[in-house]
Amino acid sequence: MSWSDDITDPPNGIENEKPENTVNNLFEGDMGELPPDTRRALVQLLSGPSLDVRRHSKLWSVLLRDEKIIQRRLADLFLELVIDRDLQVAFTRQYDTGDLEDAKLLRRSQLTFIDSVLLLYLRQQLAQAESHGERAVVSKDDIVENLGIYEKTGSTDKAGFDKRVHASIEKIKKNNIIQKIRGSDDRFEVSPTLKLLFSAEEIQALTKIYQHIALDGLQDHGDAPQEEEEE
Repeated sequence: MSWSDDITDPPNGIENEKPENTVNNLFEGDMGELPPDTRRALVQLLSGPSLDVRRHSKLWSVLLRDEKIIQRRLADLFLELVIDRDLQVAFTRQYDTGDLEDAKLLRRSQLTFIDSVLLLYLRQQLAQAESHGERAVVSKDDIVENLGIYEKTGSTDKAGFDKRVHASIEKIKKNNIIQKIRGSDDRFEVSPTLKLLFSAEEIQALTKIYQHIALDGLQDHGDAPQEEEEE
C-alpha cells in the first residue's frame, strides 16, 4: 500500500476545506454562497415589510425558486418565512421559540390608539376593494374623516386630533403598510400584507370593540398606547 493510499481521512479536528466559491463572489472579501438575485430577495424580506409580485416581480420568482434555502437562512436568525401564494405576497415574522432565549431581529413599534384604528380602517378598505377585484386606494381626507368618530366627545382641539391622525399616517407609511400613489401626494394604496396581519375574524372582533369606544366618545380611552406590534 502506498503512502497516499494509507491516508484516507484527515486527522481528528481537521476538515477538508471547501473549494473557494468564485461563481457568486460579488466583491473583494465576499464569503457569501447565494446567487445575487437570491441575496436581493433575502434583503427585501429583511428590510420589509414584504415582498410581493406586483412591486417585486423578478424577486418573487426568485423567492419561489429558492424558497427552501431562504427559509433556512431566515431560520438561522429566528425568523419565519410567511408566503401567501393567493395574494402573492411574503414577509418574515419572529418565530415563537417558547422559553428559548433568542435575539430579536425585528424592530418593534408601539401603536397608539389612533394607529390601531387606522390599521383597522385600512384593513377594512382592503377587504372591500378585494371583494370588488380592485386595488385598495385611500386618501388623507378619507382617513381623517373616517377616524373623526374617535375624537373625544366635547373636544375643541380638532386641529390637535387631525395632527395626531396625520402623524399616524406618516408612521404607517414609513412602515410601508401604505404606499404613495405615483403622481399624488395624498392618495395611497394599501399593502396586501395587511390582510395577513388581520384575519376576517379579528376584523369583526376589533370592529365591535372600536364601535363601542366610538359610542363612548373616548371618554375613558383617549389616545393611550396599545400593545406593541412588529414592524
